[in-house]
Amino acid sequence: MSEPEKSENIPDESAVKEIPNGGNPAKSKEDFDLAAIYVSDAQYNRNIYFDTSPQAVRLYLLYNHWLPKVLLYFFILVDLCLALFEEPAVLPLPSWATMLVELLCLLVFTIRLVHYAKVIPRDKFWKDPKNICIIVILMLTLVDMIIYGALKAADCYGVRWSRVLRPLLLVNVTEGRQLRRAFRSIRNALPQIFYVFLLFMFSVLIFSLMALKLLGKRGLKTIDGTPYFTSYLEIVFDLYVLVTTANSPDVMMPAYNASFVFAIFFILYILINTYIFMSVFLAVVYNNYKKYLKEEVRQLVRAKRHKMVRAFAVLQEQKEEGGEPVVTQANWNQVVHLVRPGISNAHRELLWSVCDDKNQGAIGKVAFVQLADLLNIEVITIKSRPHPLNSLCPALYQSAPSRLLCRMVQHRAFVIVYDLIILVNAVFIGLDEENPMIANSEWAFLALYLLEILLKLYVFEPRAFFSRHSFWNCVSTAQIQSTRFDTIIVVSALVATIVNSTMKSSGGYTSRQILDIVFILRVLRLIRVVDSIKRFRTIINTLIRIGPAILTFGQLIIVVYYIFAMVGMELFKDKVKFFEDPSDPAQLYCGNPLLKGSAFAQLNYCKNNFNNVVSSFILLVELTVVNQWHDILPPAGAAGLLMTP
Repeated sequence: MSEPEKSENIPDESAVKEIPNGGNPAKSKEDFDLAAIYVSDAQYNRNIYFDTSPQAVRLYLLYNHWLPKVLLYFFILVDLCLALFEEPAVLPLPSWATMLVELLCLLVFTIRLVHYAKVIPRDKFWKDPKNICIIVILMLTLVDMIIYGALKAADCYGVRWSRVLRPLLLVNVTEGRQLRRAFRSIRNALPQIFYVFLLFMFSVLIFSLMALKLLGKRGLKTIDGTPYFTSYLEIVFDLYVLVTTANSPDVMMPAYNASFVFAIFFILYILINTYIFMSVFLAVVYNNYKKYLKEEVRQLVRAKRHKMVRAFAVLQEQKEEGGEPVVTQANWNQVVHLVRPGISNAHRELLWSVCDDKNQGAIGKVAFVQLADLLNIEVITIKSRPHPLNSLCPALYQSAPSRLLCRMVQHRAFVIVYDLIILVNAVFIGLDEENPMIANSEWAFLALYLLEILLKLYVFEPRAFFSRHSFWNCVSTAQIQSTRFDTIIVVSALVATIVNSTMKSSGGYTSRQILDIVFILRVLRLIRVVDSIKRFRTIINTLIRIGPAILTFGQLIIVVYYIFAMVGMELFKDKVKFFEDPSDPAQLYCGNPLLKGSAFAQLNYCKNNFNNVVSSFILLVELTVVNQWHDILPPAGAAGLLMTP
């Protein structure tokens, strides 16, 4: 992992003062481009100390364009997905084909790195650990490809050891700053977490020693007839598993069956280690992570302020001799237009009125610094348009029956009625679809849903009805609930139902794929009930807003899983085999005689293996979820098969 872009990327006050304001002459295009870059960096929390020469500024604008970023992440995804086609493969491809694709990916990463080197000063480039990390990864990968290709040409066995480095590119690219921030916060919190973990393990070892002395000599047996609590290491493992509750109450039953007094020992153990220590462990993790995250945020705020101060220094003018430097509205408008080209005039005027609350036509440094935060505020502009029917046939649309229909659709009772229809539909979904009455009722429900959409299109202006802001929200005061989502689901269900019925009537239809899609779409219609309840809608909106943070930690998990999956595949591929034919005798022991009679084989866990990247990820998820992980590890560990992150 790379070190943070800390103070070396935050300009100091002296650097700000060195930027000439040029007096009051009109600002050049280069000045506006430079100021726009500073504002954009502050808006998106970019901490890049770039060269301010005109050529470097132009290259930096290109570097931050959305297209190179999309291409970069596309090739990172391609590079990661190569594991699907490499040995052990899900879909095997010749090694030369995957290596050519990987070589193309390395070329793209190199071009992106060279582009970055042209943007920032050379000394800053070589002092940045993430750049060194990327260079090392690219060189090691190239060396590994050469060695592996030579071994393959000589018909020798080779290992692609550099595959474990692929996810580190996701961390160390410039755009991976959020991921690096999460890794840094976790890394900084580890020392305090480690002390709690040591104390916790000391407690487990002490309880294991007590269990050995209390129960080891009593001749107790487990349910499968093996000696109970006679090996210290096995006791440590069993009690550690008990902390996760995965083997409770199985682990205590032999002792509890012998005497209920022994239950006190396990209750004390669970109370101290599961409830007290785990709670303390969680509290320490949370508090330390929060502390270091606050420090990260503090540095971000400081860097954002310095970026805005530098932008102000580029644009500043003096309206009168000896007066405070200001930024005029004309220059401010030009910068905002460069940062947000698609912003409307009304939106821009609104932002200016917030900055220039005294209507002076110019703003000082304090007001200008707020611009980055103002640009991040979502402003929804709602245009009131007449309904097309009102323009085409106003007499009909403004008639008394039409107005009555509009009031009915806008009334809360209309929403409640359709919520009840959805609940009734949910009951029918749960019934047997083979019943003709149940199957035909789907057409009635689809007709009702289509009628609802048509009525809303009659009442509400169509562009407002399908606006991007009406997905989970109301448009104006009208009760338009999750319109686009609901319309997409209903229309898709109608098309899928028609296709399914047509294929059935044609005869010879045996596939359930279309039918499965129909069932899923039916169930998805129930989601709109969530939008009818204000509290539920608030929760959904909150989840949507924290989506980027969830995505960051999702990337973090993928990085860790990918590394363990690559190592696991190289070490343990084909150690456990799954046979499609259940009558195959080898299925009883997963193709490995060492697993005969083990719980792993008896529970039919043969598909939990490292034979390809998909199986590896699924296995790692199963181990992370905790449930039954102890049934996977002991027999597999005895056979030298599996490992856990």
